[in-house]
Amino acid sequence: MAHGKKKILLNAFNMNCVGHINHGLWTHPQDTSTQYNTLEYWTGLAQLLERGLFDGLFIADIVGVYDVYQQSVDVTLKESIQLPVNDPLLLVSAMAAVTKNLGFGLTANLTYEPPYLFARRMSTLDHLSRGRVGWNIVTGYLDSAAKAMGLTAQVEHDRRYDQADEYLQVLYKLWEGSWENDAVLNDRQRRIYAQPQKVHKVRHQGEFYQVEGYHLCEPSPQRTPVLFQAGSSERGLLFAGRHAECVFISGQNKPATKVQVDKVRASAVEAGRNPEDIKVFMGLNVIVGETEAAAWAKHAEYLGYASAEAGVAHFSASTGIDFSQYELDEPIQYVKSNAIQSATKTLQNNDWTRRKLLEQHALGGRYITVVGSPEQVADELESWIAETGLDGFNLTRIVTPQSYVDFIELVIPELQRRGSYKTEYDNGSLREKLFQAGAHLPGQHTGSTYRHCSLATKACDSLNQ
Repeated sequence: MAHGKKKILLNAFNMNCVGHINHGLWTHPQDTSTQYNTLEYWTGLAQLLERGLFDGLFIADIVGVYDVYQQSVDVTLKESIQLPVNDPLLLVSAMAAVTKNLGFGLTANLTYEPPYLFARRMSTLDHLSRGRVGWNIVTGYLDSAAKAMGLTAQVEHDRRYDQADEYLQVLYKLWEGSWENDAVLNDRQRRIYAQPQKVHKVRHQGEFYQVEGYHLCEPSPQRTPVLFQAGSSERGLLFAGRHAECVFISGQNKPATKVQVDKVRASAVEAGRNPEDIKVFMGLNVIVGETEAAAWAKHAEYLGYASAEAGVAHFSASTGIDFSQYELDEPIQYVKSNAIQSATKTLQNNDWTRRKLLEQHALGGRYITVVGSPEQVADELESWIAETGLDGFNLTRIVTPQSYVDFIELVIPELQRRGSYKTEYDNGSLREKLFQAGAHLPGQHTGSTYRHCSLATKACDSLNQ
């Protein structure tokens, strides 16, 4: 076995719904995604992924519905395009109970939930999972969500990041600064569970949030969960450089992906961090068979169940553009919107048509698809890592759970044989496993500046700003 090779990191990419990325595949006879609202579906998946030594289960989420395509939810409902969708955070306790090492990357929209209560929810899960949770920070992009939550329209794109910056400030004060490391004594004889002088009130008076209170939870194993983020706009990169520990990107080719990865690493450096302080993951479809011919036969079979129109309807919501209004070969006009900027950017050349979009979404989604034998898939994964600087992949589900079973049984052993994938889990929290460092935020991360200064008589200034 080769030694010293960069180990590929791997998350399973999923969502607490029927149709996630590759739309239409829920109709495949072996797909079980319609059982998403049962605990057995999720506990079985967690055990499967841990058997494959996956680093984490990354669970997407959305607030609002996809109602841009045809200006309705008809296709969304018929094809279950992330509707119905259940809360991802409620799954963790059950999955953590049947696993010991698998991490959980949880998407939660900060726009519509007060930071004080959210801090408690995440600390609770970090305790119950023994330090295996991460938070994928999102601010939302759907007008349907804004209207459902009482607003007239979505908050402007960059303004959402301004709010997110302050939201994180509040969370750091609660997670990092309210309770000192040795606040909890749990001393039965002296009848002291926590030492009052080591638990501090947070006072925050900002533009978006006013908070005065104590964090409701004692320090969890990681304190701050591992921080994921997916914004690739200029403002999103600024946010990532300051806060993100893992960044999720959507690549279309290796040269362009390398540019994205380099920008992410540069954003960390600009924020006073090391370039390797951020792990970068790319979304990827993999269809593998024991032979190349078997893999392509499986690909052809999947195409028969996929819905390209559902994929385009999803993309309509991502861009804010109703593609149904265009004829098949009519050029689609780029329109600046308040939706996902990385999605709308792909349309700026005005060389896209609805036919071209349908071809791109033939498998129901627009992620890159790797098809081949175990050796061919391993070659391609190693090539992406070597040529782009990626750290790993968010592996989508195509047919559930067959996609993950195939990858675990066929690709993982080949990667392990090459020394490109771990053969056992490291000990410790999710942060320790990913970074081979401590369980808490590293000293160069902005969140670490909110830790209490450990003086019994005086709170740190950062707690009261």
